[in-house]
Amino acid sequence: MSETTAPVYVVDDDVSMRESVGSLIRSAGLRVEAFESAQQFLARPRTEVPSCLVLDVQLPGLSGLDLQQELARTDLQIPIIFLTGHGDIGMSVRAMKAGALEFLTKPFDDEVLLGAIRRAIVRHHKRRLAAEKALGHSIVGDGPAMRRLLELVSRVAPKDITLLIRGETGTGKELIASLVHAQSQRAARPFVRFNCAAIPGELAEAELFGHTRGAFTGAVQARRGFFAEADGGTLVLDEVSELSLPVQAKLLRVLQEGEIQPVGAARVDRVDVRVVACTNRDLADEVRAGRFREDLYYRLAVLELLLPPLRDHREDIPALAAEFARRHAERFGMQDVRLLAELLDALQRLDWPGNVRQLENAVARIVALSNGGEIGLEAFAATTAACAEVPPEGALNLREQVEAVERGLIGRTMTAVGGNQSEAARRLGLSRGSLIERLKKYGTMVPG
Repeated sequence: MSETTAPVYVVDDDVSMRESVGSLIRSAGLRVEAFESAQQFLARPRTEVPSCLVLDVQLPGLSGLDLQQELARTDLQIPIIFLTGHGDIGMSVRAMKAGALEFLTKPFDDEVLLGAIRRAIVRHHKRRLAAEKALGHSIVGDGPAMRRLLELVSRVAPKDITLLIRGETGTGKELIASLVHAQSQRAARPFVRFNCAAIPGELAEAELFGHTRGAFTGAVQARRGFFAEADGGTLVLDEVSELSLPVQAKLLRVLQEGEIQPVGAARVDRVDVRVVACTNRDLADEVRAGRFREDLYYRLAVLELLLPPLRDHREDIPALAAEFARRHAERFGMQDVRLLAELLDALQRLDWPGNVRQLENAVARIVALSNGGEIGLEAFAATTAACAEVPPEGALNLREQVEAVERGLIGRTMTAVGGNQSEAARRLGLSRGSLIERLKKYGTMVPG
């Protein structure tokens, strides 16, 4: 455990106790943030998910036990260690039943408290490791938004309920659906995907529910359908908003009754399928517009996961880009590929309207066109040209946007190295001659 671990939060109205506990936690190489009341804790900026919470029971206004109940109603599971000078058996039993990790009394033993905190941090990390093991590969990104999402997935995946995953194109909806299945009780059963936007409306019914031979023109043989293939497991309905209203009605019957009727068949078959629906649209808006059935919306959205766009968790971009570079270098048979910090910084500043998918495509292109080894800003212009948003009328055009970003990066680098052209060129991944050309182009003073 180190400074990179999510911080430990301390809530205690006694300033000397806050300072004492905080000093102890920092002595163990951990970050700590302190709050004097539950209200102050709840009003904090939600920039990070704490690894654990050291919480006093007797607090002004909202008590520690009340705060525990409040947190239990949120999506996050924060390990709680109660630390109090007013504890009794009944109070401790109540706290532990509500999910507290420890219930310690003041004055506390330093090693006992640190041991409890370490166990809480291990529990915090185990959720992520369990998710990665279930999925079969590492999950990249450790920012607050990603931690909140993984915490929520770990809570809902084992519960056999219908799930709606919503997010912009390229945010990783199918990855989260895969993770839900991998952590569910159906993990050993089929995991089937159906793209509702890829099949014309009149054929979607036959694809989903199956059909008999001769049920329609071209049906030369019977087909089971995606629901039958997913029986016992999970069916992901990607872009579910694209289903026609008649097919939506039949989907509603499956969710309500657990029955499907293949096209052209008189029989009704029972299926046991967990449905995970994905969409890049707000289905509530689609309902109001008359394009989506309200009853089906409520059946699908028993619980809704909202995936954040990449621009809302930019802190994960360097790690994602580095991982994509590693994967595609391996795919292309290249070795020792590394994106320089200046390039990662440039990638982190872009908005990526196509989200993670667009970032991966851009990195794959950078790696494919490189000679391997260290990759710097010489690849940046091509990447920016591929991923910049279409500017509104009157805004900077693409060339001007690229030049503005490049000018800023070069200026900051020159300042950081005190005007040393050779060092700046090395950090930027440019030759010294190329750097001088750019300095002249942008009217920047070229130090002697």
